[in-house]
Amino acid sequence: MLPDNLKIVPRRQIDDAQWDTYVDKHAEATPYHRSGWLNAVVSAYEHDDASIVVVEPSAGTIMGVFPCIKMNMPLGKSKYCALPYCDVGYGLADNAQLLGAMETYLLQLAKVTKRSWEIRKSAHAYEHDTASLEGKKVRMLLALAEDSESLLASFKSKLRSQIRKAEKNGLRVETGRSAELLEHFYSVYSINMRDLGSPVHAKRWFERIVEYYGTSAVISVTYKDQLPIGAGLILKSGETACIPWASTNQRYNRLAPNMLLYWSLLAHCADNGIRQFDFGRSTYNEGTYRFKKQWGASPVALNWQHTNEDFTLQPVTSAVAGNSTTRELVENIWRKLPLAFTIKAGATIRPYISL
Repeated sequence: MLPDNLKIVPRRQIDDAQWDTYVDKHAEATPYHRSGWLNAVVSAYEHDDASIVVVEPSAGTIMGVFPCIKMNMPLGKSKYCALPYCDVGYGLADNAQLLGAMETYLLQLAKVTKRSWEIRKSAHAYEHDTASLEGKKVRMLLALAEDSESLLASFKSKLRSQIRKAEKNGLRVETGRSAELLEHFYSVYSINMRDLGSPVHAKRWFERIVEYYGTSAVISVTYKDQLPIGAGLILKSGETACIPWASTNQRYNRLAPNMLLYWSLLAHCADNGIRQFDFGRSTYNEGTYRFKKQWGASPVALNWQHTNEDFTLQPVTSAVAGNSTTRELVENIWRKLPLAFTIKAGATIRPYISL
């Protein structure tokens, strides 16, 4: 129930700076909550922004935000998602009452328009024990030291030697946000996605991300001589950073490009006021989870929910998330396709895949 002196309004009634100021100061915010993510989705993929804001009208004070996208599907009904293409997209508010009011508002919108709705929450670190995480999707979070020198010293000797291995193998790294780095990032990313059997985002998606996030987006590319063989892109908000995309060219993995890539981004964050690094989604105790854990990251459960037939929220199961025999078959076929085709085809279908 919303207090009488407050009002829920569409995001378009406030400007991006107001939205981002609220997000950057909120303790539970992620970089995905920033206006840049919403603007990139709308601009690159022509979906609709259904985000809402709780305001106190007389003072114009923002007391809560709930990012949400209406995904316009080429076949079938549109659907709501908070948020597509990322791990966490739930609302932020001054208190639980306001957060609940915004959830109820959007749930009612989905019900009235007969559209499905998916929300992507994250648990708190204290809300689970590790035994409950087996087989589940988790975020991997790392508290960063105050600078890169202290951070490096905190790593185990085996981890430091793996970073040095990449350097001894003649690899170098460049960090920034230039058009050239973005081009090199996309070349590595598109090869890696093809090899994983997954459709790529369109290049324009990353162009919009870098444009709308500005200096809050940072690209890092690892090179063997002049060839880009590893690449990642981080997003920042307040004292938090996340890495939605990191890729390597598998033919060069023996040279440890991933170690130098991640170290370059962690060092950048530690030296630039970031105190929490989100390594992103993994399945508990599987390969990517173990890679992230070696850096010292700890798991936090993801709690994704979607509406069922009577428009109540229920957990997203593995079947709904797309882990199936059919998916494995499609992935195996995709891996065998020419790279140029997977880039073109992927850019066509990827806007309609919310994962």
